[in-house]
Amino acid sequence: MAKTLLAIGAAMGALAVAIGAFGAHGLEGRVSERMLENYQTGVQYHMFHALGIIAVGLTATVIGGSALLGWAGGLMLFGTIVFSGSLYTMALTGMTWLGAITPIGGVAFITGWILLMIAAFKL
Repeated sequence: MAKTLLAIGAAMGALAVAIGAFGAHGLEGRVSERMLENYQTGVQYHMFHALGIIAVGLTATVIGGSALLGWAGGLMLFGTIVFSGSLYTMALTGMTWLGAITPIGGVAFITGWILLMIAAFKL
């Protein structure tokens, strides 16, 4: 599990950089300032949670894999797909109704961090 989480976190980090570069160089002047801010928020949270998944993977190398850590990493990945993905899609398409699902990703982020905290207390 640890190797998988580390690999997923690293891949997500690389993807966040690529998506961020696209937004910085390809979207300016093509989308509204508000949508560009939403896109940048998606990139920030994408990178934060790529690092979070790496932290979960490193924790798993120290204490061994556990269901808590598996769920923590999985929820961070799910949260990135829903939270950041909805913001990217909203910025690129103008479908602002996607903002209604963005908080689902936020709840997944929070839950993932809480599960990591619980796993740390169980050390």
